[in-house]
Amino acid sequence: MSVLVLADHDGGRLKDATLSTVTAAALLGEVHVAVIGDGADARSAAEAAARVAGVARVRLAQDPALADLLAEAVAPLLVRLMADHEALLCPATSAGKNVAPRVAALLDVMQVSDVLSIEGPDTFTRPIYAGNAIATVRSADAKKVLTVRGTAFAKAAADGGNAAIEEVADEATEALSSLLSRETSASERPELTSAKVVVSGGRALGSAEQFHALIDPLADTLHAAVGASRAAVDAGYAPNDYQVGQTGKIVAPDIYVAVGISGAIQHLAGMKDAKTIIAINKDEDAPIFQVADLGLVGDLFTLVPDLTRKLQQG
Repeated sequence: MSVLVLADHDGGRLKDATLSTVTAAALLGEVHVAVIGDGADARSAAEAAARVAGVARVRLAQDPALADLLAEAVAPLLVRLMADHEALLCPATSAGKNVAPRVAALLDVMQVSDVLSIEGPDTFTRPIYAGNAIATVRSADAKKVLTVRGTAFAKAAADGGNAAIEEVADEATEALSSLLSRETSASERPELTSAKVVVSGGRALGSAEQFHALIDPLADTLHAAVGASRAAVDAGYAPNDYQVGQTGKIVAPDIYVAVGISGAIQHLAGMKDAKTIIAINKDEDAPIFQVADLGLVGDLFTLVPDLTRKLQQG
């Protein structure tokens, strides 16, 4: 089986979720990576993809219309590439989840979303009921379209491969959409979805000022990424890209620190695969303690500064 992986890249750098998707694709067959974009960034991403262990071929498509990776422009190209492939795997990132449904619709097949494991060439597992149950899904479609949860698969080695890069000509398509602007947040902290340590805050922090005054120092001390519950994001305490949960980002760090988060099922769906979960909450009956490995019951406005200070002191 020949498997096509959509590369999610930024500024010429492959995102970690792409490496995890390559690992998943290798369980199905020969891995080809589609790098789509324009200019030097796309070329750099293609060269990075060619070095990934396990990649047999890189298909590089460059065109100004593809520069913003808009689904309306990318999907028809991927449909044409699928003539030579039996499966398309996309990272379950914003880019992958934007493109995959449109490709599946154009191919008239059923998409399998958020794949957790590859059980066979046509059999996969995926979470349902906010992760409280795992469904085993068998697809009878001749062409498979999957989105892959990056935290469920190990990352392929970024070096060790020597794949050939093949230029793909893009056929002109009608511009159905255009990107007006992109707002990105720059941070020296690790990326949330790939960080080994995550410190998340909830609505109990009370305000944006207190959120950053308590969470940021603890995260910086632990060299951690910062996350937030949906309630905290909806209240304006943190930006949308901090949100962890069923409708946010899925994380599986070595350590997850939940501060003032009650543990609603939607939030647990995004972080319960963390190796060690530490919860700080004044409500000893909060659902978060049911999944926590370590729990601190008390006033977070006292406990968090004390914990930060003791960690800084070594």
